[in-house]
Amino acid sequence: MNLSLNALLEMTAQDGEGWGLAHVRRVMELAKWIGVDVPHDSYALTLAVVLHDWGAFPRYRVPGVDHALRSRQIAEADILPRMKLTPEMCRNILEAIEKHDYRDTRPVISNEALLLREADMLDLTGVVGMVREFAWGPNNLDICQQRIRARLEGVKGRFTLPRAREIAQVRLERMEQCLNWLDEEGFGCL
Repeated sequence: MNLSLNALLEMTAQDGEGWGLAHVRRVMELAKWIGVDVPHDSYALTLAVVLHDWGAFPRYRVPGVDHALRSRQIAEADILPRMKLTPEMCRNILEAIEKHDYRDTRPVISNEALLLREADMLDLTGVVGMVREFAWGPNNLDICQQRIRARLEGVKGRFTLPRAREIAQVRLERMEQCLNWLDEEGFGCL
C-alpha cells in the first residue's frame, strides 16, 4: 500500500502525543523562512520534517535507542519503501532525519539535512522552546529551567544559515530575558 503525505500527517497527529503535528508545522514554517535562498527538494524536506521525531513517539520508541536513529530506522524500513521516491531523495531524507538533533555535530551533506537541523534547533529556542520544556515536565521548575539553559548553551553558535542566525539571535535573547525574569521572580526557590 502506498503512503501519501496526508496519511503521514494523520499518523503524526495520531501518534505524536499532541505535540508531534504542531512541532512539524512550526519546523516546516521555519525551514521555509531560512531556506528561501538554499536550493533543496521541498518534497524531500517536507517528508524529513514530518518523520524526524517519530522515534520519540511512544508507539515507535525503543529504550536505549536515540530518537533520531530510531526515526531513521522507521522511515527506512516502513515508510519510504511505500512511497514513490528517487534513491537520491531517500538518501537525503534519511540523512536529514538521522542528523537533525542539535546534539549531533556531524557535518551534513544535503541541504535538506541542513535545513531540518537548523529549523528544528530554532524550534527549541525562544518562548516556544521554553514552553515546550515546561510542557514535557517534570512538575519541577528547577529541572525544567536547567534543561532550558542546557539547550540554550547547546545551540549557541550552531546556526550557519544567515536567516537562521538572525532568527536565533532574537529568540536566544528572549530566552535569556525570560530566564532572568524567572530567576528574579523565583527568589531562588524554583
